[in-house]
Amino acid sequence: MSSNMRTLEEVQATLEIAKLKEEDLQKTIHCLSFGENVSSADYCLMELDDTLVKHIEAGQSLVIRGDKDERAVLCSGDKTYDLKIADTSNMLLFLPGCRTPDQLTNSQESSHVVHTQIWGFCNSYWELRKQRPKLKKLKKLLMENPYEGPSLGGKEENTENRYTMQDLLERIQASEEELKAHLETIHACQIDGYMRVLDFDYEMKLLGHVTQLVDSESWSFDKVPLKTSLEELGPLEPKEMIEHCLNCYGRRYTENDEVFYALHEDRVCQGVALLLLQNAVKFNLREFQEVWQQSVPDGMSTRLEQLKSVALLDRTSRPETICLLRVEDLPEDTLERFNHLFTLREKWTEDDITPYIQDLCGEKQTTGALLTKYARSSMQNGIKVFNSRRPVAT
Repeated sequence: MSSNMRTLEEVQATLEIAKLKEEDLQKTIHCLSFGENVSSADYCLMELDDTLVKHIEAGQSLVIRGDKDERAVLCSGDKTYDLKIADTSNMLLFLPGCRTPDQLTNSQESSHVVHTQIWGFCNSYWELRKQRPKLKKLKKLLMENPYEGPSLGGKEENTENRYTMQDLLERIQASEEELKAHLETIHACQIDGYMRVLDFDYEMKLLGHVTQLVDSESWSFDKVPLKTSLEELGPLEPKEMIEHCLNCYGRRYTENDEVFYALHEDRVCQGVALLLLQNAVKFNLREFQEVWQQSVPDGMSTRLEQLKSVALLDRTSRPETICLLRVEDLPEDTLERFNHLFTLREKWTEDDITPYIQDLCGEKQTTGALLTKYARSSMQNGIKVFNSRRPVAT
């Protein structure tokens, strides 16, 4: 290698030919040469924001997730990023121990040459963009084998298609915190070491036991005692399932060393509404409201706001109707979501469509901005309505 190393004189001669003044430059002159086994395929560069740099410096890890047929995403403990390759017109060189101009002190009186070997190069790097976690697949996997309660009369339990937390972390494109938060949202729980989602009818059966007990004991639904609930309902269902139901539909608190639950009125009312709506294509709105109010525990008030993002009203039909439409059943991709919504209904008011697109908003993005991009607006009877940007196939 030594024969290839430039001397200070050679460098100075080159500067002269290039018409550069030595005094305008740093005193330290780097001479680069390629090492023995240099290849561009050896390394990948990734651009990190301050948060992720701190995350790595603190010894935390970043994980790339995705099945073979999915685009890779990168996850920290609580955020998900899209990985995109960005090409660069400048070749990026990797130099071990390379010091940048601001790290060099010009304390040396005279110019001197430092020989540095290049041990890798790149023409592209991974660019990270924060994105919504892809969580729709989670419910899909767990619904392959929902938990229907303890097996009765020696009936074998279905042990296929069950997933541990670790399995889900490997299959779902989301950070651990986002995954755990969504498991809570879909009322999943751990049973025999597997994460399971309850069969809807079974979950409603548990909720029915709890609300009937509250009614029969004349408890305030803000103060449901855990110990008595487990004693009373234990003969009917596994105690951990009763407690899970209370956790899903109530807030746990302790008073004088005793555990109580305050039932969430909105969640209980929504659960009961879903039960009523699940078997009807459309329901007469007025009749539905009467049956719904009669079906919830005494003292609870049903309000149509409780059904935002799970049911859709049609105020234009005579009589007015309501039908089941859950945001979680809609496509995850923004364009597909809008296309699907416009096949269900040609024109939407902002109030009606907002609950069904709210979850698509990125950071600092509003539903208004989404509507501007994916829909066109017009006035109908003095009300602003939105329809598809694409002509609807007739």
